[in-house]
Amino acid sequence: MTRLLLKAGIVVTQDKTLGVLPRGDVLISGDRVVAIAPALGVEAETVDCTGHFVLPGLINAHMHTWQTALRSVAADWTLLEYFRHVHAGLATVFTPDDIHVATLAGALNQLDHGVTTLVDWCHNNPTPEHTDAAVTALKESGIRAAFFHGSPKPDPKPGEPHFSEVPHPRREVERLLAGPLASRDALVTLGMAVLGPHYSTLAVSANDFALARELGLVASMHQGGGEAKTRGGWETLMARGLVGPHVNIVHGNNLTDDQLRAFVDLGVSFSITPENEMAQGHGHPITGRLRTLGSGPSLGVDLESAVSGDMFTVARMALASQRALDNAAERARSGGIPATSTVPAAEALDWITGRGAAMLGMAHRIGSLTPGKQADIAVMSPGPLAMWPVHDAIASVVMQGCGARVRDVLVAGRFAKRDGRLSWGDLATTRRRLAASGERILSKLEINSISRAIAAI
Repeated sequence: MTRLLLKAGIVVTQDKTLGVLPRGDVLISGDRVVAIAPALGVEAETVDCTGHFVLPGLINAHMHTWQTALRSVAADWTLLEYFRHVHAGLATVFTPDDIHVATLAGALNQLDHGVTTLVDWCHNNPTPEHTDAAVTALKESGIRAAFFHGSPKPDPKPGEPHFSEVPHPRREVERLLAGPLASRDALVTLGMAVLGPHYSTLAVSANDFALARELGLVASMHQGGGEAKTRGGWETLMARGLVGPHVNIVHGNNLTDDQLRAFVDLGVSFSITPENEMAQGHGHPITGRLRTLGSGPSLGVDLESAVSGDMFTVARMALASQRALDNAAERARSGGIPATSTVPAAEALDWITGRGAAMLGMAHRIGSLTPGKQADIAVMSPGPLAMWPVHDAIASVVMQGCGARVRDVLVAGRFAKRDGRLSWGDLATTRRRLAASGERILSKLEINSISRAIAAI
């Protein structure tokens, strides 16, 4: 079994017992971390990490990876424009090959930026071929992923039901569980991207929640963005005993304090996407409201069609937006500035590591550098000046870190990126395919793009 020693790094374990080692070694055997200490005198292939941060791989808890070829297109769109142009428009012309290259490129970019686990919230699966193309791409990339299977949301044709009236397709979920996503311990596993009571009828929501619980899958849903389809739906679902730890709420900006309290008590998890929520009109992220209840969010990019895929940026956005809200509240109360910061930077790192692992029910496997857990690791360079000197390792990672500084990435003990280069062999072809896909899709909306010309440079 291969043994690998990450030597003399600034080891930020995110393990409550081990904490931060200013200079430490991490020993990997096979796919697992087996030892962490200030110095390990063992024989193994050695990777010099002197002066580099050694971190648990980041977890992107919510991203629509199928939109990678549409990068920047939605940068100026509100949520209403996004719904109109994407779900009722562009999404309807995607082929399985479009889904494949977008998912592949999006997953590779996440690896390049230190993300080892991606929740791919794929709600553009009109056919099994589209679904299989996304799953194949995730597997090819080498990333650890939870493929959350969802359904398209086009405007109905005459005689067709509205998407809010269509239950999640049991047959397709069962097909995936019997075939390409049969293993619950593989790198790529299955979840359900359902509509929930904000976007579906009560009957559909009850059906989907019950199906996810029956099959032992996470049921994740968007919450917010206009009026709810089913008013009082959450309360009815809770009364029926259908809401519990298998439920994941994305966004949640419009939930009441009473609803949040009930959800936290029931073990519901939350995934927020602060940058896109603030930009597109969802409302303020609910970070502080969850903290008040003794909980906290996992974080996601959401849309690379609107924002960047860098999870360090996402963490800072979540942190800064909540500090701003707290500072404004104190000014309104007292007329002054808070005596101290209301949210420590260390919490933001937990939001993109441990909280994401917990949301997936994988805290026993990923989310920290702990002996016995999977060797999902990112090694980040401080650069010649930008992150030096390091007085507080965690604060440095959160406040000065960025995906561009990630040197090495390991997923289950295998290098996905080493010495600054992705292991994926043919990025040039992937870039050309991605550009061509984006050009073809955007031609349906008559949006001009220069990506093909740039990709050829």
